[in-house]
Amino acid sequence: MIKTTKKATARKRGELGPAMSGSEILVACLEREGVDTIFAYPGGASMEIHQALTRSKIRTVLPRHEQGGAFAAEGYARATGRAGVCMATSGPGATNLVTGIADAYMDSVPLIAITGQVPQAMIGKGAFQETDIYGMTLPVVKHSYLITDINEIPRIVKEAFHIAQTGRPGPVLIDIPKNVQQAKAQPVFPKDVHMRGYNPDKRASDLELNEIIGLIEKSERPLFYVGGGIISGNASEELKRFAEAAQIPVTTTIMGCGAFPETHLLSLRWLGMHGAAYANWAVSGEFEPAKDSIGPKKIAPGADLLLAFGVRFDDRVTGKVEKFCESGTIVHVDIDPSELNKNKPAHLPIVGDVKSAWRRLADMIQERPIQKRSEAWHQQIASWKAKAPFGYMVTDEVMKSQHMRDHLKGHESEVILPQMTIEMLYELSHGDAIITTGVGQHQMWAAQYYKFKHPRQFLTSAGLGAMGYGYPAALGAKVACPDKEVVDIDGDGSFLMNIQELATAHIEKIAAKAIILNNQHLGMVMQWEDRFFNSNRGHTYLGDPDNRKQIYPDYSALCRSFNVPCERVMYKKDLGAAIQRMLDSKEPYVLDVIVPYTEHVLPFIPTGRTVAEMIWKL
Repeated sequence: MIKTTKKATARKRGELGPAMSGSEILVACLEREGVDTIFAYPGGASMEIHQALTRSKIRTVLPRHEQGGAFAAEGYARATGRAGVCMATSGPGATNLVTGIADAYMDSVPLIAITGQVPQAMIGKGAFQETDIYGMTLPVVKHSYLITDINEIPRIVKEAFHIAQTGRPGPVLIDIPKNVQQAKAQPVFPKDVHMRGYNPDKRASDLELNEIIGLIEKSERPLFYVGGGIISGNASEELKRFAEAAQIPVTTTIMGCGAFPETHLLSLRWLGMHGAAYANWAVSGEFEPAKDSIGPKKIAPGADLLLAFGVRFDDRVTGKVEKFCESGTIVHVDIDPSELNKNKPAHLPIVGDVKSAWRRLADMIQERPIQKRSEAWHQQIASWKAKAPFGYMVTDEVMKSQHMRDHLKGHESEVILPQMTIEMLYELSHGDAIITTGVGQHQMWAAQYYKFKHPRQFLTSAGLGAMGYGYPAALGAKVACPDKEVVDIDGDGSFLMNIQELATAHIEKIAAKAIILNNQHLGMVMQWEDRFFNSNRGHTYLGDPDNRKQIYPDYSALCRSFNVPCERVMYKKDLGAAIQRMLDSKEPYVLDVIVPYTEHVLPFIPTGRTVAEMIWKL
């Protein structure tokens, strides 16, 4: 009688399944959440789950390093908006996931990281391959679980996906001891999630939104500053609708690239340390350079109203934060209340979901049309765009480079600049490829010279700045979007950090492409050495110091060893055809493009400086 009552209660709570092992219950829960792919590397504490996966419809992609698996799961998540799933064993397997988990936390990416753990009886006793991954990841997860009861698996998995994918997205860790995986139980699969104290559905009030409309009506120089929250909130269409209705220009963060079409007349591309000069001027105003003892003088004002939606006011955007939009009224709308007034005080801070906020704002404009303002603001922005577009040229510095003379050998006019490589990729891919990157100069050039038209088109490690991110993320994005072209724009330093994932690409038949902008240096650090350390090289040269004429390592040979086609491109005349062959390929493909190390990313606002100190001229 007691058993019948328990089962009846269970049926009310959810669906009662047959007796299963903990590992089988976990896999069944993943299937119920719609998981179609897991990036997982097996080990002693997770092999029970891998055995269950062999009997599942879920595709298991075997990365060649757990960090690669975490980055691939992130690429999957960023490309789709659904939680990516990665898994590793206990100890070093789990710790190898930490960088990917931290990256997902910094960039608000929905991620489920599953780790095997030593049996409960051995926890805390220094068992083989034991680490406290639960405690270790506490600062970089949205939530975490250590499962101690097999009956809790269905509830925990359902909660984990709900937490990861709602509100401000983020990573959730599930640590599951081996004895729990091996135990048997009759699971109850819940239909709904009930979590006391967690309410991700936050909406701005009509009163607050009417205040925004009022500020826009009074403004002469309004500007949208939007970030990754627009993409994770699926609010791009609403942003476009409102910006066009109100005729307000839009600038984004790097995380927000693609949130608003960068080919649109109202787009100012992205702002910040290496962002468009005209976007930075639009926020804080244009200044004359300082002369002698006279400081910089403002010659044109910036925005008088900054509408900041789904952004963090991070240091790479603001520079010296107190000078950022110093003269403007700031409205900050974000679903995460902890971001409001954290870095930059807002005159009107609002907690709310950006999608619903814009939808309601757009309706309000229909009901209460905004008076057409003077065209002076749009004319000023057009003038700034004409004055300081993204641009590059082959300079004398490039041609004096011993590095390029050694490799071009009399073909100096055929030098390939990194920026022209990305421009050519943009043209040949018709601007429709999903682009991933590593971290460094190539990352900034990719954002500058590939114009993103759609959300979830530019996948990059923005907050954490994790080198080695680009190619594994491309694998995840390609698995998620097999019909789209996916290209990793990488540096020789970043690409080498997870080069083992070429094996994953070949064995799993994932046709993700890569372009290596190979300058034989850690380019971004080297740029700072040139600017602030008299070009003294502090271990930023990646080549062979005993044979500087050799390009080292030989990526063509390395790729061939993985059975992945690779071409080295030295001359500009060969670049277009090589990129086209890469795009036409139905398998993984790498282009090793030799570029000069003398190139700097411009514009450039040094850390802690202001727009007045921006270096933007070639």
